[in-house]
Amino acid sequence: MLLTEHQEQYENRGRQPLKGRITPEELTMVRDSIMYPHMLTMCDKSLQEVRRTPNLLKQPLGEFIQIVMDKISREMFSLRRELRGRNIKVFDDETLDGIIYHRYSCRGYEDRFSIVREALRSEIGIRLAKYCADILHPSFKEARRPDPGSDS
Repeated sequence: MLLTEHQEQYENRGRQPLKGRITPEELTMVRDSIMYPHMLTMCDKSLQEVRRTPNLLKQPLGEFIQIVMDKISREMFSLRRELRGRNIKVFDDETLDGIIYHRYSCRGYEDRFSIVREALRSEIGIRLAKYCADILHPSFKEARRPDPGSDS
């Protein structure tokens, strides 16, 4: 038998995170804060490679990669601001046996976040594909729009 105020606390106990404990949403934010610098590094390497090659499309490819990097940077800074607002700090740690470890502090609670390098690489590939699709999407719409003068 619970008192009314205790019943309400009991029902709400699963909805609010424990003091200092990180929520699944915040853990995703920590993962993203680790992932964004890796994404920028990969894009920068691609940009440098494109600039070195004697490719006819060097200029447009370079501009496209720069647009992707700008989008990643904006999201990274926005995410860092959000983490700071939630009093979450992420620290560089170590890489051991293909696993990347980072320490984080969340409202006084400290723990380590680990992610397998291949899982991070896969997530980066998915995210980069999404960014490219978001940037190119208006072009695809225009290219697929039927010609008003055609019979089909």
